[in-house]
Amino acid sequence: MKLKDTGLTGKELKAIVRKYMVETYPRFDFIAESAEGMYLYDEKGNAYLDFYGGVAVNSPGNRNEKVVAAIKDQADDILHTFNYPYTIPQALLAKKICDTIGMDKIFYQNSGTEANECMIKMARKYGTDHFGPEKYQIITAEHGFHGRTFGSMAATGQPDTTIQQGFGSMVPGFVYAKFNDLEDFASKITKNTIAIMIEPVQGEGGVHPATQEFMEGLRKLCDDNHLLLLLDEVQTGWGRTGAPMAYMGYGVMPDAVSMAKAMGGGMPIGACCARKKVAEALGSGTHGSTYGGSPIACASALASISEILDHHLSENAEEVGNYLMDQLRTLPHVKEVRGRGLLVGVEYDLPIAMEVKWGTFRRRALITAIGDSINRMIPPLIASRKDVDRLVGKMREAIEEAAETLQAA
Repeated sequence: MKLKDTGLTGKELKAIVRKYMVETYPRFDFIAESAEGMYLYDEKGNAYLDFYGGVAVNSPGNRNEKVVAAIKDQADDILHTFNYPYTIPQALLAKKICDTIGMDKIFYQNSGTEANECMIKMARKYGTDHFGPEKYQIITAEHGFHGRTFGSMAATGQPDTTIQQGFGSMVPGFVYAKFNDLEDFASKITKNTIAIMIEPVQGEGGVHPATQEFMEGLRKLCDDNHLLLLLDEVQTGWGRTGAPMAYMGYGVMPDAVSMAKAMGGGMPIGACCARKKVAEALGSGTHGSTYGGSPIACASALASISEILDHHLSENAEEVGNYLMDQLRTLPHVKEVRGRGLLVGVEYDLPIAMEVKWGTFRRRALITAIGDSINRMIPPLIASRKDVDRLVGKMREAIEEAAETLQAA
């Protein structure tokens, strides 16, 4: 839909949003009207270099032609049905995902948060079925992020932030340990523990990748204590870190994994995949989802995943991600650059991340900020070195501007 077709001005449209929508997001002051490849375009036709990627969603590129075609083709057949009949996209996607990542079963959801809720329920049901009613505790990581509904919110290791504050008591059964600290995770295991759940790279927590030693150590810790290893790959999954799933790059196999974002290529879909023994915990009536596995979302996901795999976008993510990290290290006021593939964070020695985000936006490139000193880049996986050079040039100007303003204050 184009703004000109609505009969509204840009100012009038923004006023409608402010009047009628709950505002939990700080809006960029432009109307995203169209998209293509590495760019978003506003209502005036201005191009914005997209290193936001729809928050790691548009991995095969904005408005990828194969994804668009799959949605249109499916829309001609059926948009939605309930989960009792077989549907073709659902079946083909299940096989594609499970065969690619080495899992046995899949349960479709509508989002990453729901996928994590499913994984949490699966693990807790497995624990109580096999070991008794008190075997439901899950250890998660400090500063991790798993979602916004009550189970995934309680799993999020950020009790002192607005994610949890003001909502009353959290769902019991979660304990937090220090990320990349095997000894701390081991110390939190009790007779009631059934699982350990982490992100392979903490995205919202500041872009902190798990070390190889930590990932291997968690797998052994779980094996030695008869625990499940659960991986939240909502943000890292499907090529982002240089492998189809991040755990494949570590050579560590989880018992269950959640996914979303890049999975759908722009359509809302998520999933929890698990080994057979874990998946069997969810029997008839234990879980459900009206829209989970909708034909149109599954058709989009099948096209998105196929594009990522067929065009070796995980390999491109690794190559271009390494180049991006090298170039970011040349910028002023950079304290540390962290990341894996095209999930990259840059931390400054000054509290300028928000100003850099807005300064980069004014130069028509899109990045995000985490706290006051970290910017994060999560672009489409089609990003090239030329795209990186364009971004870094804009960021350099924004950093210099932000630092000068701060130091003059």
